[in-house]
Amino acid sequence: MIPLKVNQILTLTIQPLSINLISMKEKNSPTIQIKVNEKEVSVPSHFTLFQLKKEFKPNANVMIYNGFPLTSDCSLKQGDEIVLIQKGETPSPEEFECLMMARHTPGIHQKIKKSVVGIAGLGGLGSNVAMALARTGVGTLILVDFDVVEPSNLNRQQYFLHQIGMPKVEALQENIFKINPYVRVHPYNERLDRNNVERIFKEADVVVEAFDRAEEKAMLINVISEKMPNKYIVAASGVAGYGDNNEIKTVRFSSKIFIVGDQKTAAQPGVGLMAPRVGIAAHHQANTVLRILLGEEK
Repeated sequence: MIPLKVNQILTLTIQPLSINLISMKEKNSPTIQIKVNEKEVSVPSHFTLFQLKKEFKPNANVMIYNGFPLTSDCSLKQGDEIVLIQKGETPSPEEFECLMMARHTPGIHQKIKKSVVGIAGLGGLGSNVAMALARTGVGTLILVDFDVVEPSNLNRQQYFLHQIGMPKVEALQENIFKINPYVRVHPYNERLDRNNVERIFKEADVVVEAFDRAEEKAMLINVISEKMPNKYIVAASGVAGYGDNNEIKTVRFSSKIFIVGDQKTAAQPGVGLMAPRVGIAAHHQANTVLRILLGEEK
């Protein structure tokens, strides 16, 4: 499938953010370095958020200060990151990525945009993990699944009615690009086995295990542990039914292996798979991946 180009998604309707400060009377005053819509700028050290808005983007009606939206004025300090948004305005490609990540904790995006995450299985867990990581700004996703979208998937997986019959790798890539066209997606429409795991995931920093069957889970974990022992694995076990939310936990099984779930509730006759509990587990997995990429799980 040919990836959508950024200019197919975003229409250039505004001029890039101006960073010309020549008009400021305070240009000879002491200055601080801050970021405004991801651009490094110098402003007078006594500048406030409202003064910044007036100078850079007077029509902005959303002001995000270090990841948090403010409606009141405040002083600025060295290293602050401010995003100014005018609702309803289509951003240029240069601004889009910055605006999308505006609510993130400052500094996070630059750390993870170079990361590579592999996802084995694109069902209820894998498709939800992929979408969460795409929204988070992970730079590259390796997506692996041999199946096609079918109606019973739609109760919990990140697909749509018109995608029934499509290979899951193609359908999920399409959906990711509709949200974040800056993610690089490497799709593999094939079944994982002992012979191709290393080839497919060799560039991944973290591999997410999102299979349904226990034997496939064991195979993937064993092969990565044997052949690529330095890679992190985020697996899942026990996500079926509608049991207590808080029974879904993330357990560190070993230095490189994390397992998410209640460790007991498998899908079986009388115990199905549904969006709420599967989604809880998937987002546990996605957040664990993020913590690994940020060095929080050494």
